Amino acid sequence: MHPSHRQLISYVSDIKERNHSSAAALVVMQNDKIILEHYEGFHSNAESNEIGINSMFNIASARKSYLALAIGFALYEKKLHSLDDLISKYLSTYDNNVLQGTTIRHLVTHSHGLNERPDGLIYREFNAGERWAYRGINVRIMTELFKHLYGYDFTRLLKERVFSPLGFEYTDWSTEAAKKLVQVIDNPDSKADFALYPSDDGMGSNLHTTARELALWGNLHLNDGRHEGIQIVPKEVIQLCTSIQNTEYEDIHLPANGLFWYVQDRARNKSEIGERVPQDAYQILGNTGPLLLVIPESRLVVVRMYNKRYNFGGDNYLHYLREFSNLASGTFSMNP
Repeated sequence: MHPSHRQLISYVSDIKERNHSSAAALVVMQNDKIILEHYEGFHSNAESNEIGINSMFNIASARKSYLALAIGFALYEKKLHSLDDLISKYLSTYDNNVLQGTTIRHLVTHSHGLNERPDGLIYREFNAGERWAYRGINVRIMTELFKHLYGYDFTRLLKERVFSPLGFEYTDWSTEAAKKLVQVIDNPDSKADFALYPSDDGMGSNLHTTARELALWGNLHLNDGRHEGIQIVPKEVIQLCTSIQNTEYEDIHLPANGLFWYVQDRARNKSEIGERVPQDAYQILGNTGPLLLVIPESRLVVVRMYNKRYNFGGDNYLHYLREFSNLASGTFSMNP
């Protein structure tokens, strides 16, 4: 094994230990082939089921990349006219005074300015498009929007049109405990939990997948929707998802986003993508530790998995995310 590959594995292992995760996985693809694969640890902090190629991790909010693809289909198939349509054009279930000026573009790029109180009351933090803030309300609204447009959950579209042609066997919205599922650690002093949700949750919050199939998901995007020579997803859908869609903010250090994906254009201090990662790279993250980084310039897909909520570093977590993406990019950039 090349010393730089060992360095990346060592970094992943070190963060696993420091963050009290019981599991870690690393899969790197380049030029459509797996060139590095590593698994370590156990499915929970209270059992001896070892992590392996078929271990299915709860990827938490990294599921937004899957919702993004479904929204991309809706735009491509003209179910949605434009990213600049007001959300109120399609949904009447929200207070229009609060949603005023909020477009689909704002919702998918975290620039909507909406937030939600514990009692469910939605309020406005800032005017739509002015700033950036990561909140969960936009995921719920876009999930509801898709169901309104198609008459069924976005999960069905993905299973029928994408997962099945890809031959995915270990990517599913799991609702029952199973040996292949990796449990989530909230507190290292407490037993891990399966963190499952009802099938009618509607949010897709219980998406589980393996490191390999998450890498293949990234590789599908890298190849503009092609898999083994077959165009599974229209190229235009992928490009919608993975190219910058937000308007420019006054604060130039705020992240840039496609449809939920973080996209690299230039170094931005508040982005989770490192400053040494090439332009046009894109990344998605979950708060249980999964990370998927795609670097078109190097024909590279990098997947890192953990099972600990939250990502290591506390208020400084962006530093470690950027450090990882910089290291991964530098390790494989010379092998296109």
